[in-house]
Amino acid sequence: MRTPSLTVLSLALLAGAVQAETYTVDKAHSEVLFSVRHMGVSKVTGRFNEFTGVVNGEPGKPQEASVEFTIKATSIDTNDAGRDKHLRSADFFDVEKFPEITFKSSKVTAKGQNQYDVTGTLTMHGVAKEVTLPVTLAGPVKDPRGNEKVGFEATAKLNRKDYGISWNRALDAGGVVVSDEVQVTINLEAAKAKPAEPAATK
Repeated sequence: MRTPSLTVLSLALLAGAVQAETYTVDKAHSEVLFSVRHMGVSKVTGRFNEFTGVVNGEPGKPQEASVEFTIKATSIDTNDAGRDKHLRSADFFDVEKFPEITFKSSKVTAKGQNQYDVTGTLTMHGVAKEVTLPVTLAGPVKDPRGNEKVGFEATAKLNRKDYGISWNRALDAGGVVVSDEVQVTINLEAAKAKPAEPAATK
């Protein structure tokens, strides 16, 4: 299984399209999803319910933008308690040893209108690897309360074995129970941080 996603992760493009500020992920309007093929005949889908993310950048300098994204591995949810317990175990994510999945950007490259490649380090199951996420930017827009929001969408494929998540079981008729390839989809809405209130003078 995997995630990341992504995660993933993925907000960095924002700095090149909106005013340079700090933006934080609005979890109520965001999701980190994954799917993996089961026995070669169907797909099991799941999500991570707990995650945080922050983007910082300079106006007109997307190459200097930075993004950090953290997922709580224990929050994995495939709508099956027994399967989720197995996924949290040492066979898969081993959440006792590796409670977090993180992404930290190193480069943002414009690829077209509202399209960016966000490159960075994805750390999962104790393994850190460089990945590039194709990200689509939406916005900015203002919500009914006047808060500025931006949206990000990324879909990528990861090989779980690259991160040491290699448990499997052979089928009598050939093939295996769980595919190595995992598709990650990350849909994020981020809110512009409000300026700090000036300190009161005495």
